[in-house]
Amino acid sequence: MPLDITHPLIQHYAEAHTRAENSLLQQVNRDTQAKVLMPRMLSGHLQGRFLSMISRMIKPTVILEVGTYTGYSALCLAEGLLPNGKLITLDANEELEDTVRGYFNASPYTAQLDYRIGKAADIIPQLTESFDLVFIDADKENNSLYFDLLINRVPLGGFILVDNVLWSGKVVEEKIDKDTRAILAFNEKIQTDPRVENVLLPLRDGLMLMQKVKD
Repeated sequence: MPLDITHPLIQHYAEAHTRAENSLLQQVNRDTQAKVLMPRMLSGHLQGRFLSMISRMIKPTVILEVGTYTGYSALCLAEGLLPNGKLITLDANEELEDTVRGYFNASPYTAQLDYRIGKAADIIPQLTESFDLVFIDADKENNSLYFDLLINRVPLGGFILVDNVLWSGKVVEEKIDKDTRAILAFNEKIQTDPRVENVLLPLRDGLMLMQKVKD
Protein backbone atom coordinates (compact mmCIF):
# COMPACT_ATOMS: atom_id res chain seq x y z
CA MET A 1 0.00 0.00 0.00
CA PRO A 2 1.20 3.56 -0.71
CA LEU A 3 2.59 5.37 2.30
CA ASP A 4 1.42 8.76 3.55
CA ILE A 5 4.54 10.91 3.26
CA THR A 6 3.27 13.19 6.03
CA HIS A 7 0.92 12.20 8.85
CA PRO A 8 -2.54 13.65 8.03
CA LEU A 9 -2.70 15.56 11.32
CA ILE A 10 0.72 17.11 10.69
CA GLN A 11 -0.35 17.96 7.12
CA HIS A 12 -3.50 19.65 8.44
CA TYR A 13 -1.51 21.59 11.06
CA ALA A 14 1.04 22.73 8.46
CA GLU A 15 -1.73 23.94 6.14
CA ALA A 16 -3.45 25.73 9.03
CA HIS A 17 -0.23 27.65 9.67
CA THR A 18 0.52 28.51 6.05
CA ARG A 19 -0.77 31.59 4.24
CA ALA A 20 -4.17 30.87 2.70
CA GLU A 21 -4.73 30.47 -1.04
CA ASN A 22 -6.19 33.47 -2.84
CA SER A 23 -9.74 33.22 -4.17
CA LEU A 24 -8.70 32.15 -7.69
CA LEU A 25 -6.49 29.35 -6.38
CA GLN A 26 -9.31 28.24 -4.09
CA GLN A 27 -11.57 28.06 -7.14
CA VAL A 28 -9.02 26.05 -9.15
CA ASN A 29 -8.62 23.71 -6.19
CA ARG A 30 -12.37 23.21 -5.72
CA ASP A 31 -13.06 22.78 -9.42
CA THR A 32 -10.25 20.27 -9.85
CA GLN A 33 -11.39 18.19 -6.90
CA ALA A 34 -14.99 18.17 -8.14
CA LYS A 35 -14.66 17.93 -11.92
CA VAL A 36 -11.28 16.62 -13.08
CA LEU A 37 -9.87 13.11 -13.18
CA MET A 38 -7.01 12.33 -10.79
CA PRO A 39 -7.33 15.51 -8.66
CA ARG A 40 -4.42 14.28 -6.54
CA MET A 41 -2.19 15.61 -9.32
CA LEU A 42 -3.00 19.16 -8.14
CA SER A 43 -0.15 20.79 -6.23
CA GLY A 44 -2.57 22.04 -3.60
CA HIS A 45 -2.36 24.56 -0.79
CA LEU A 46 0.87 23.69 1.04
CA GLN A 47 2.98 22.83 -1.99
CA GLY A 48 1.50 25.75 -3.90
CA ARG A 49 2.59 28.21 -1.22
CA PHE A 50 6.05 26.60 -1.23
CA LEU A 51 6.31 27.04 -5.01
CA SER A 52 5.23 30.65 -4.65
CA MET A 53 7.80 31.27 -1.91
CA ILE A 54 10.62 29.71 -3.94
CA SER A 55 9.67 31.83 -6.94
CA ARG A 56 9.52 34.98 -4.80
CA MET A 57 12.97 34.21 -3.43
CA ILE A 58 14.49 33.67 -6.87
CA LYS A 59 12.63 36.53 -8.61
CA PRO A 60 12.89 34.79 -12.00
CA THR A 61 12.65 36.46 -15.36
CA VAL A 62 11.74 33.22 -17.16
CA ILE A 63 10.11 30.13 -15.67
CA LEU A 64 9.45 26.88 -17.52
CA GLU A 65 6.84 24.47 -16.23
CA VAL A 66 6.55 20.99 -17.72
CA GLY A 67 3.06 19.74 -16.89
CA THR A 68 0.30 22.33 -16.47
CA TYR A 69 -2.62 20.11 -15.41
CA THR A 70 -5.30 22.62 -14.27
CA GLY A 71 -2.92 25.57 -13.90
CA TYR A 72 -2.65 25.75 -10.11
CA SER A 73 1.13 25.46 -9.87
CA ALA A 74 1.68 27.88 -12.76
CA LEU A 75 -0.40 30.52 -10.98
CA CYS A 76 1.63 29.96 -7.80
CA LEU A 77 4.99 30.18 -9.58
CA ALA A 78 3.91 33.32 -11.44
CA GLU A 79 3.63 35.18 -8.14
CA GLY A 80 7.42 35.56 -8.03
CA LEU A 81 7.97 36.70 -11.62
CA LEU A 82 9.67 40.01 -12.24
CA PRO A 83 7.35 42.58 -13.88
CA ASN A 84 8.93 41.90 -17.29
CA GLY A 85 9.06 38.15 -16.68
CA LYS A 86 7.14 35.27 -18.22
CA LEU A 87 6.20 31.70 -17.45
CA ILE A 88 6.01 29.10 -20.22
CA THR A 89 3.92 26.10 -19.28
CA LEU A 90 3.58 22.94 -21.37
CA ASP A 91 0.95 20.22 -21.30
CA ALA A 92 -0.20 17.45 -23.64
CA ASN A 93 -3.85 17.41 -22.46
CA GLU A 94 -6.03 19.34 -24.90
CA GLU A 95 -9.21 18.57 -22.96
CA LEU A 96 -8.30 20.94 -20.12
CA GLU A 97 -7.10 23.78 -22.34
CA ASP A 98 -10.22 25.96 -22.26
CA THR A 99 -10.58 25.56 -18.50
CA VAL A 100 -6.94 26.43 -17.84
CA ARG A 101 -7.01 29.45 -20.15
CA GLY A 102 -10.05 30.66 -18.27
CA TYR A 103 -8.17 30.55 -14.97
CA PHE A 104 -5.13 32.23 -16.50
CA ASN A 105 -7.25 34.99 -18.02
CA ALA A 106 -8.82 35.62 -14.60
CA SER A 107 -5.40 36.10 -12.98
CA PRO A 108 -3.25 39.23 -12.79
CA TYR A 109 -0.51 37.32 -14.64
CA THR A 110 -2.43 36.58 -17.83
CA ALA A 111 -0.05 38.62 -20.03
CA GLN A 112 2.95 36.77 -18.55
CA LEU A 113 1.63 33.22 -19.01
CA ASP A 114 2.56 31.39 -22.21
CA TYR A 115 0.51 28.18 -22.27
CA ARG A 116 1.37 25.65 -24.95
CA ILE A 117 -0.28 22.33 -25.79
CA GLY A 118 1.88 19.50 -27.10
CA LYS A 119 4.54 17.01 -26.15
CA ALA A 120 7.17 18.62 -23.95
CA ALA A 121 9.95 16.59 -25.54
CA ASP A 122 9.04 18.13 -28.90
CA ILE A 123 8.47 21.69 -27.66
CA ILE A 124 11.49 22.13 -25.38
CA PRO A 125 14.12 21.91 -28.16
CA GLN A 126 12.22 24.64 -30.04
CA LEU A 127 12.39 27.11 -27.15
CA THR A 128 15.10 29.75 -27.32
CA GLU A 129 15.01 31.03 -23.74
CA SER A 130 17.16 30.16 -20.77
CA PHE A 131 15.26 29.47 -17.56
CA ASP A 132 15.93 30.83 -14.09
CA LEU A 133 13.47 28.33 -12.62
CA VAL A 134 12.13 25.04 -13.99
CA PHE A 135 9.31 22.97 -12.49
CA ILE A 136 8.88 19.45 -13.88
CA ASP A 137 5.60 17.75 -12.98
CA ALA A 138 4.66 15.56 -15.93
CA ASP A 139 5.05 11.90 -17.02
CA LYS A 140 7.44 10.42 -14.51
CA GLU A 141 9.23 8.05 -16.87
CA ASN A 142 10.52 11.10 -18.76
CA ASN A 143 11.90 13.04 -15.77
CA SER A 144 15.42 12.13 -16.82
CA LEU A 145 14.80 13.14 -20.43
CA TYR A 146 13.39 16.53 -19.42
CA PHE A 147 16.32 17.13 -17.09
CA ASP A 148 18.78 16.31 -19.87
CA LEU A 149 16.97 18.62 -22.29
CA LEU A 150 16.93 21.50 -19.80
CA ILE A 151 20.07 21.41 -17.66
CA ASN A 152 22.09 23.33 -20.24
CA ARG A 153 19.27 25.87 -20.58
CA VAL A 154 19.51 26.78 -16.89
CA PRO A 155 22.23 29.32 -16.00
CA LEU A 156 24.62 28.85 -13.12
CA GLY A 157 22.68 29.56 -9.94
CA GLY A 158 19.36 28.63 -11.56
CA PHE A 159 16.95 26.16 -10.01
CA ILE A 160 15.09 23.02 -11.10
CA LEU A 161 12.23 21.45 -9.14
CA VAL A 162 10.86 17.98 -9.87
CA ASP A 163 7.63 16.74 -8.30
CA ASN A 164 6.53 13.27 -7.11
CA VAL A 165 10.01 11.92 -6.44
CA LEU A 166 8.78 9.85 -3.48
CA TRP A 167 5.83 8.45 -5.45
CA SER A 168 3.51 7.76 -2.50
CA GLY A 169 6.36 6.04 -0.70
CA LYS A 170 6.82 3.44 -3.43
CA VAL A 171 10.51 4.37 -3.69
CA VAL A 172 11.13 2.47 -0.43
CA GLU A 173 8.85 -0.51 -1.15
CA GLU A 174 10.05 -3.90 -2.38
CA LYS A 175 7.58 -4.20 -5.28
CA ILE A 176 8.62 -1.77 -8.03
CA ASP A 177 6.50 -0.81 -11.03
CA LYS A 178 7.67 0.94 -14.21
CA ASP A 179 7.08 4.50 -12.96
CA THR A 180 8.72 3.78 -9.61
CA ARG A 181 11.75 2.30 -11.37
CA ALA A 182 12.06 5.46 -13.47
CA ILE A 183 11.80 7.69 -10.40
CA LEU A 184 14.41 5.66 -8.52
CA ALA A 185 16.78 5.91 -11.48
CA PHE A 186 16.17 9.66 -11.76
CA ASN A 187 16.78 10.27 -8.06
CA GLU A 188 20.07 8.33 -8.23
CA LYS A 189 21.08 10.20 -11.37
CA ILE A 190 20.58 13.57 -9.67
CA GLN A 191 22.39 12.41 -6.52
CA THR A 192 25.54 11.74 -8.57
CA ASP A 193 25.38 14.69 -10.98
CA PRO A 194 28.15 17.17 -10.06
CA ARG A 195 26.40 20.00 -11.91
CA VAL A 196 23.71 20.38 -9.24
CA GLU A 197 23.33 20.70 -5.50
CA ASN A 198 20.17 18.82 -4.53
CA VAL A 199 17.78 18.38 -1.63
CA LEU A 200 14.95 15.85 -1.67
CA LEU A 201 12.12 17.36 0.35
CA PRO A 202 9.40 15.11 1.84
CA LEU A 203 6.75 17.70 0.97
CA ARG A 204 3.47 16.34 -0.37
CA ASP A 205 4.67 13.53 -2.72
CA GLY A 206 8.33 14.49 -2.64
CA LEU A 207 10.05 17.46 -4.29
CA MET A 208 13.59 17.34 -5.64
CA LEU A 209 15.07 20.84 -5.40
CA MET A 210 18.24 21.46 -7.40
CA GLN A 211 20.50 24.43 -7.98
CA LYS A 212 22.90 24.37 -10.91
CA VAL A 213 26.43 24.96 -9.62
CA LYS A 214 28.59 23.75 -12.54
CA ASP A 215 28.34 23.66 -16.31
